[in-house]
Amino acid sequence: MLRLSNTCGDIIVYDNVIAHIVGNAATSCFGVVGMASRNAGDDIVSLLRWDNVDKGVKVTSAGNEIMIELHIIVTYGVNIPVITESIIHKVSYSVEEITGFKVSQVDVFIDSIKV
Repeated sequence: MLRLSNTCGDIIVYDNVIAHIVGNAATSCFGVVGMASRNAGDDIVSLLRWDNVDKGVKVTSAGNEIMIELHIIVTYGVNIPVITESIIHKVSYSVEEITGFKVSQVDVFIDSIKV
């Protein structure tokens, strides 16, 4: 949870909101097929939800900085270093632009490749 106080009151942004922003930004990148589960428990939870765009996203906030762990599935034949760099830039830009908080780290894990 991130908190920003000003003269009018407090602004609170929860981690699941940031995870949803990250999931939408990542899945819009070229070569990304979808999100992968972080563990078996996530698979069970995702079956109960209608919208699982943030399924493979873990957001940690410390102070006013955000650390993101992203598990994705990519298309076979794409250049993995190039698309991961693109994903890191797009995710960082999207989160910083929408929330106003700094993204200090984005870790991308390729969990699977779809043919």
